[in-house]
Amino acid sequence: MNKFAVFFPGIGYHYDKPLLYNARKLALEAGYEKYINVAYSFQAQNLRGNSAKIREAVDILLQQTEAALCNVQWAAYDDILFVSKSIGTAVAVSYAQRHTLECRHILYTPLEESFDNTPKNAIAFSGTSDPWVSQEQLTELCKKAAVQLTTIDGANHSLETSDALKNIDILKQVMTESKNFIFL
Repeated sequence: MNKFAVFFPGIGYHYDKPLLYNARKLALEAGYEKYINVAYSFQAQNLRGNSAKIREAVDILLQQTEAALCNVQWAAYDDILFVSKSIGTAVAVSYAQRHTLECRHILYTPLEESFDNTPKNAIAFSGTSDPWVSQEQLTELCKKAAVQLTTIDGANHSLETSDALKNIDILKQVMTESKNFIFL
């Protein structure tokens, strides 16, 4: 089986950070021998709470993603996995819809704008102390899209708290659920 994974970062949350770093390790463990880390050259400011600016940023990042993935022959792969963080979740879902890709999504701390295009075959993780989303709204959006949402009590937009040891437990929980999804 030919497997391909694509990793979409957030702005300021890159591949060496715990969620994406460990998710990439899991994907490699599951046989995703080919993968791409999409890189953005965009510095956004004052996005939080401004849906219009977020959507504008998503459009710019989507253009950069199109350029980064333009040579991928999607039809050559039996299993495509998109792993994304924050604004990258909106980019990943938009890209998949634009190219009508049958893929699976892991959405780490998705923004509400990630549901402008309904993610299919997805799981999501969010913290109750994430200032970027309304937990009530995110819960409703996930229900409507049939996306399994795991909510981490007290966690922020990086799925972390002020307690370092608790963060390790959170990371283990998130990676265990991610692994179960990846190895389906």
